[in-house]
Amino acid sequence: MLKWINTTLFFAFLSFGCLYSQSKNDSIKAKSAADSAARNIENRIPVFNMDSEGDSDFGSQDISGLLQSSRDVFTSTAGFNFGQARFRIRGLGTENKTVFINGIRLNDMETGRAIWSSWGGLNDVTRYMDVQTGVVASRESFTGLMGYSSINARASSLRPGTKVSYAGTNRAYNHRFMVTHATGKRKDGWSFAASASRRYAGEGYVEGTFFDAWAYYLAAEKEINKKHTINALVFGAPIIQGRQGMAVQEAMDLAGTNYYNPDWGFQNGVKRNARVSNFHKPTAMINHYFNINETTQLTSSIFFQGGRGGVTRLNWHESADPRPAFYRYLPSFFEEGSSDYLATKQAWENDVNRRQISWDDFYHANRKNLFTAENVNGIPGNNVTGMRSKYMLEETRYDHIQYGANTVLEKKLSPKTVWTTGYNLTIYKGNVYSQVADLLGGDFWLDIDQFAERDLNDEAMAINDLNNPNALIGVGDRYWFDYINNIDRQELFTQIEHDFGKFEVFAAANYTWTQFWRTGNMQNARFPDNSYGDSEKQTFHNYGFKGGLTYKISGRQYITTNLAYMTRAPFMRNAYVSPRTRDDLVPNLESEELLSGDINYFLRYPKLKMRASLYYAQVNNQTWMRSFYHDEYRTFVNYSMTGVDNLFTGVEFGAEWNATSTISINGVFAHGQSIYNSRPTATIARDNDSELIAENRTVYLQDFRLGGMPQTAASLGVRYNSPKYWFIGASANFFDHIYLDPNPDRRTEEALSSYVTTDPQWREIIEQTRLDANLTIDIYGGKSWRIKKKFLNFNASISNVLNNQNFRIGGFEQLRYTPADINRFPPMYSYLFGFTFFAMVSLSL
Repeated sequence: MLKWINTTLFFAFLSFGCLYSQSKNDSIKAKSAADSAARNIENRIPVFNMDSEGDSDFGSQDISGLLQSSRDVFTSTAGFNFGQARFRIRGLGTENKTVFINGIRLNDMETGRAIWSSWGGLNDVTRYMDVQTGVVASRESFTGLMGYSSINARASSLRPGTKVSYAGTNRAYNHRFMVTHATGKRKDGWSFAASASRRYAGEGYVEGTFFDAWAYYLAAEKEINKKHTINALVFGAPIIQGRQGMAVQEAMDLAGTNYYNPDWGFQNGVKRNARVSNFHKPTAMINHYFNINETTQLTSSIFFQGGRGGVTRLNWHESADPRPAFYRYLPSFFEEGSSDYLATKQAWENDVNRRQISWDDFYHANRKNLFTAENVNGIPGNNVTGMRSKYMLEETRYDHIQYGANTVLEKKLSPKTVWTTGYNLTIYKGNVYSQVADLLGGDFWLDIDQFAERDLNDEAMAINDLNNPNALIGVGDRYWFDYINNIDRQELFTQIEHDFGKFEVFAAANYTWTQFWRTGNMQNARFPDNSYGDSEKQTFHNYGFKGGLTYKISGRQYITTNLAYMTRAPFMRNAYVSPRTRDDLVPNLESEELLSGDINYFLRYPKLKMRASLYYAQVNNQTWMRSFYHDEYRTFVNYSMTGVDNLFTGVEFGAEWNATSTISINGVFAHGQSIYNSRPTATIARDNDSELIAENRTVYLQDFRLGGMPQTAASLGVRYNSPKYWFIGASANFFDHIYLDPNPDRRTEEALSSYVTTDPQWREIIEQTRLDANLTIDIYGGKSWRIKKKFLNFNASISNVLNNQNFRIGGFEQLRYTPADINRFPPMYSYLFGFTFFAMVSLSL
């Protein structure tokens, strides 16, 4: 069998090389691609072909697990230096990286993503996680294309002692206090550990934002005997944050800052934010470690996670849109040079109240809106008179509970062979609903649909919940939508690793059973038959195979190659056409297919460490879903695509050279192509109408770049380590090939039906926006002191030393657009923060 695995991996590697070479040879310049696409759309055979432009001595010891460790210079640089610009390693999202805490998979069940904020602020606990990138072996479970991050949060894993620290910064928060204590393993077999932190800012880097976060961790571990150890822990991170809203460049220019935030305003002279997130989802687990014998270990766990999550936003009824940066309130809505244009421009530039939320106006409007609601709760003659809110603050909630069990058996079959197998069960229930957060001076909100109330002749069709018609809604009451996402998931995996001496191999496989369904808690009048109760259950059977080969040139040089093929159930968050109001599935919903391969060269000398990698990955048959509010429809419009394929190819390089005993130099480079690789099919639906805006619409996205991230990044750094226990360093970071994520509906035949290829709008509609390349410089340093067996440490860093505030790190084209006036809804951008600092002092007792 092992001989067969070797042969298979060899041919897979050759195939991968051919595929990568073919991908590069087939590419042409982006400008030529736009010309080709324009001609082909005219011929109803659109094709895009866009291209990247420009191109210690280990001796004989076991080197497994050292090849792509957390200490890898590329991985650490990409995480810190490149992370500020939203760089993604290999272009892949976090749904392709598995996150473990004590062996339990904690990726979000609805989206597959890693939600790091669930344990944010617990730096002392998570600091020394094991990070493996790419297709790699894992003895905890079958992992994805981007490898895994594994956090050992056992009580015995923390360094014994007490550590207190304070950090000051000018980023999202200003202050952080943290204390951690661990006993280590005591003579009676017990280990205890605890950590807590507080991060807060009255106002963050962006005006109108704020941050208030706590974090806690408690763990106890008992070694019952040499065979059995039990660990129990609980952790959580309650976070309340005032967010920054997105805006178009025109609004930023008028406000005089690229960090303009339209989501706040003054209330009685005090700043108040309308977009406040509030999340707290604690996790508890019990782990049992069973050493069956010297060669066999069984690890079993049970876990529970649950809590609340929510984000507030403004809502309004029979009133003008209250958002200050709404397109009708900008000068560009009027004819340039007209009196309205000039008056609006002057107001924006000179009056801060014009470009921010007017909270006092909301209270004034609500307190004078006397209204009589008839037949409240569906009871004839039950009329209630009061102040009906024209404006209010609602909160969209994402509460959930999940629980499950996990068990992994690790068996050393021989001194050179390790077999691992395991099983995981997770049961998830996510409750998504809308509730009133603040009536802003009014007495109630009436739970009816504005669109149906305006455009349908039958008032009964405006009822959002037939089980509670004409409901008067107060603070904390649910309205509009309320449903549960149910997901059951089971997984079996197995893995074998063998060391042949000069070669090492691993092979792994898994089987996953996933079932999900929607449970509606409200019966919508427009969809009485498919909005309430349980929907039909969707079941998916998925599998995966992966393997890797390591060739040891010497104890200091090795080559690895890895290959993976797997299928994955579609994520439930994208599975329904309009989940807020009904259970209609997105057409042609199928499992995703993923394929990846890489080849890596490692060099490990005492003074020089290096990794160079080539990679290739496909994520095919994805379902893509976005929602946006349409003021003319007075409802949310849902844009979904099926058959979305992505292709990722590129190179990675990282090297660290100890030039002297005190000076080290490192260099990192990444260049890739992350592109759409198919022509998806789109469905466009409204929340409150069963008639589809569009279906079976072909979207010509092939060879457009994935947006919102640099696809080229490089860093050159130098560090001086003094023998007197202080250090200082600096790095220069370069970012390029940053694109806006394209609006798919602009890349369709329908979007160009009113134009011919000679029209200037033709190219403007289909071309993808590329953002400017940029450079940042960071510096850092620190010192440590030993004072009577205690250690005092100070470290500080400054990011973007040159205070570059014009670095657009991402954004997107708005999904709403008007073909006759394509600039009516221009793109929205996000900018890298300017000069920021972080300084921390810690004392270890």
